[in-house]
Amino acid sequence: MRLRTLTVSELNRYLKKLLTMDPILNQIYLRGEISNFKNHGSGHFYFSLKDETSKINCVMFRENCMKIKFEPYNGLNVIVKGYVSLFERDGQYQLYINEMEPEGIGALYVAFEQLKEKLEREGLFQIEHKKKIPVFPRRIAVVTSPTGAAIQDILSVVKRRNSFVDILLYPVLVQGEGAGNQIAAAIQHLNQIAGIDAIIAGRGGGSIEELWAFNEEIVARSIFSSQIPVISAVGHETDFTIADFVADLRAPTPSAAAELAVPNLIEVKSKMDMLHSRIRKNLQYVLYEKRSKLQSFDPDRIHQLVTRSIHDRHQLVDSLYQDINLHAKNYQHEKRLTLEAAAYKLEALNPLATLRRGYAVTMDLQKHKALTSIEEIHKGDNINIMLSDGCIACTVDNIVKGEGLLDGYKL
Repeated sequence: MRLRTLTVSELNRYLKKLLTMDPILNQIYLRGEISNFKNHGSGHFYFSLKDETSKINCVMFRENCMKIKFEPYNGLNVIVKGYVSLFERDGQYQLYINEMEPEGIGALYVAFEQLKEKLEREGLFQIEHKKKIPVFPRRIAVVTSPTGAAIQDILSVVKRRNSFVDILLYPVLVQGEGAGNQIAAAIQHLNQIAGIDAIIAGRGGGSIEELWAFNEEIVARSIFSSQIPVISAVGHETDFTIADFVADLRAPTPSAAAELAVPNLIEVKSKMDMLHSRIRKNLQYVLYEKRSKLQSFDPDRIHQLVTRSIHDRHQLVDSLYQDINLHAKNYQHEKRLTLEAAAYKLEALNPLATLRRGYAVTMDLQKHKALTSIEEIHKGDNINIMLSDGCIACTVDNIVKGEGLLDGYKL
């Protein structure tokens, strides 16, 4: 009996069914090194897992990718959980991954290091971005759980050190789903409230999973963007979070944050008393020294020194007066010479000076202009002859043309 001929699609569908029904392949843990990693725009991860001799293609869909805290990369050794199935279109079997964990180190540690390196490259940890914590704050906001030990420790320390400081509690989740978003939103909202001098954000100690909200990128960026100085107070002294690196000041514990944020009035008063006593002693010493120095002076000698000083000033004034007077005279003489030279030049251009030397100017009364040629004069014209001391009104009787008529006249 001959078996029925299958299509390619039917064969692939049959093989996929076999793989799906296999109890081992339906839920499998696999160890390998990531290669050919690709973070697709759809949010899915496509990569291969390999060992020394073999590899298998893998896919991790977006809803599972969002659950891991770190960013996979080529060369990372991981342990994955998933199932083996077949992609019918290509006839290719592959591993569909539901969970992924770095081998040898925790996923949260990898995520912590990756985010720390990323933010450090962007400059979020640089000292020049740190804002100064006010020395004498009047109002401090605390972003933490309302039921945790952190707020009680902070209130206890503030009450003991300075009861005049107001504490504003902004209650948030400090662990679990959505805690990071709440902390970031609280810091952003507090920046819109006037009169807040500083923000303390933190919680008590715990595991890295319990402290993870303060390692989320959204919290780090909200702290960096805050215009109000932020003090991080997360966990115990040995606990470090991303928030610690971004914050303007890191406190090892919530109690220490309160001590760093609020001055102790008793210590302030004691320091002021000490400074006052020191200033008083210094002033007394200076006055004693000056008084002793003054008493050591001979009154006659002082009078003599003052008199000599006054005489020296008088002589200096007289000398300055002579210098100024001489300078003024020299300046006046220079200006007088300049003025005389200008007057001489102006006098040379004066037409009356020419007339005084025996010359005359002939004017046409009708045309109101000086005559320069006999061609402009006709017999019977009325003309004026201007001399140095007056004018002569004339009527032209005769016109004689020609050069050399003045020869023999002594000018």
